[in-house]
Amino acid sequence: MASEQPSAPNPSGPAPGAPDRTEAPGAAQLKSLLLSPGYLQLLVLAALVGVPVSLVAFGFVGLEHQLQHWVWESLPDAVGYHQQPPWWWPLPALALAGVLIAPVLYRLPGHGGHLPVRGLGGPPLPPVTLPSVVLAALIALPLGVSLGPEAPLMAIGGGLALLGVARAKREEHPKAAAMIGMAGSCAAIATIFGNPLVGCVMVLEAAGLGGPQLLLLVLPCLLASGIGALVFTGFGHWTGLGIGALALPSLPKSGVPDASELLWAVPIAALIAVVVVGAQTLGWRAAAFTERRTPWRTVVCALAVGVAIAAYALCTGRSPAEAALSGQATLAQLAADPHSWGVGALVLLVLFKGLAWGVSLGSLRGGPIFPAILLGAAVGVACSGLPGLGTASGLSIGLAASGAAITGLPVTATLLAILLVGVNAPDASPLMIVSAVISFVVATVLKRVAPAPA
Repeated sequence: MASEQPSAPNPSGPAPGAPDRTEAPGAAQLKSLLLSPGYLQLLVLAALVGVPVSLVAFGFVGLEHQLQHWVWESLPDAVGYHQQPPWWWPLPALALAGVLIAPVLYRLPGHGGHLPVRGLGGPPLPPVTLPSVVLAALIALPLGVSLGPEAPLMAIGGGLALLGVARAKREEHPKAAAMIGMAGSCAAIATIFGNPLVGCVMVLEAAGLGGPQLLLLVLPCLLASGIGALVFTGFGHWTGLGIGALALPSLPKSGVPDASELLWAVPIAALIAVVVVGAQTLGWRAAAFTERRTPWRTVVCALAVGVAIAAYALCTGRSPAEAALSGQATLAQLAADPHSWGVGALVLLVLFKGLAWGVSLGSLRGGPIFPAILLGAAVGVACSGLPGLGTASGLSIGLAASGAAITGLPVTATLLAILLVGVNAPDASPLMIVSAVISFVVATVLKRVAPAPA
């Protein structure tokens, strides 16, 4: 049988109304899915979900910041400590956090959400878990637990999005429900990272999808993220409340990195990976400790966090708030005036903040990313006095390396670091890319040597 000769491509394209025979089968299938009524309905639902999710997330962040301001600024000022809280302030604050959060973790459905040492979590949590997630976060974060708001926000966004889908529909179409849940998570954290694109890229990189599946997921996430950012920004202007986005309003000026700075990036990024993985290892120990007799052991862990924070303040004479909380405010202060910290103070910040963060990862509730970025920045700035390494370069290395080590997502970490350094990004990008890759590789190797419990 004679073989059929392939026809030459028609440069003018197919005739009107005729099928495009040059179109790949995969592309044709993707186009069919994108234009199907079911997928278009999913996009509409993602857009609709973005509005209420963003409003609830804005309210959550605003309330959390108001409570935090009251605990760490207004209340100390009211009792006579006008400059900063006393060194012992974290002890009663964290003890109270442990006492209040223990019954939430032990009795309520969902147990306050997943442990932060496990990352940002897996699939969206069911709506029934939302009360425990909100209560745990509003107890832990304002009272000084060394964690961030990103994981609770993602859980709230995903759970609220699923709440908008009937249970029968969720069971009948689990993949579509998962996509709506991810879109809700993206809407909730649309601007907590300072840019709605970061959360979307993080979800997509963590999903590990490629080809048509990636495009099918990215559209609802982008749509929900854009609407979430719009709602956050609009309500921020209207109410005058800050949303607590991770941002660096002031930075040391950066130049084009030279060979010595690129060489320094390798050991510094590796050191940051060791710090992050060490804290995670401590977190797994704390998780094992609180697995049994959870209520009172949770109180013990919360008090241990308070001891670490108080020790930082006692040893340095600085505010204990620098080692407590998510680290957003401290990171902005460090970037704006890095020379106000001596090397010794930065080392103690990494030590005691790292201990507080590690224990918090395995016993309390919140997000793991923001404190890690502060620790990486502190290491980078502490190393900036090395020959041939400037302050701006040290800070850039720390931002990228810590993000890659804690998330295991080097693309997301690099994008976040680039957005954080703003006008320095064109010059600092090569340095941050190298740092993120080195830190990711070192952290991956260390985690394989000492794997996390199942």
